[in-house]
Amino acid sequence: MPRMPALATLGMLLLAASPAASPAASPAADGPWRWPVDPPRVVERPFIAPATKYSTGHRGVDLRSGDVLRAPAPGVVHFAGVVVDRPVISIDHGGGVISSYEPVVASVAKGDTIAAGQTIGTVQAGHCRSPCVHMGVRVDSEYVSPLSFFGEIPRAVLLPTRGA
Repeated sequence: MPRMPALATLGMLLLAASPAASPAASPAADGPWRWPVDPPRVVERPFIAPATKYSTGHRGVDLRSGDVLRAPAPGVVHFAGVVVDRPVISIDHGGGVISSYEPVVASVAKGDTIAAGQTIGTVQAGHCRSPCVHMGVRVDSEYVSPLSFFGEIPRAVLLPTRGA
């Protein structure tokens, strides 16, 4: 039993230091991103980090949406096309940050410079039971929770485990 608090503390330290949990360690520190969908903003399915690079997980969030998808931050269209059977858009935001969205039919093309809030495509049906878009974010090729870029994940705080 005495090892459990030490392991929990170590986990909290690692969480606090990770880019996914610490917006200050990511480009979101320059200001939160804009939501790519209109209100109400509902996360249909949260980010579930994989145990390893090749493990199962949900490498993004599913956001309830209408038809229109907007760029959450400025960038350059990295990819706009079909992957397997789904239309996908990826935006390079610089600093090793790439966001991706599917299923979305692009109204932009690879290489286009886009502004925050600019319409980038039309969300297609089929990803969730209700209309939604899957949004993923990679930082230096590692998936992180997109919610950290909207200021939605509070920074981890270590609390004392023993009384004073």
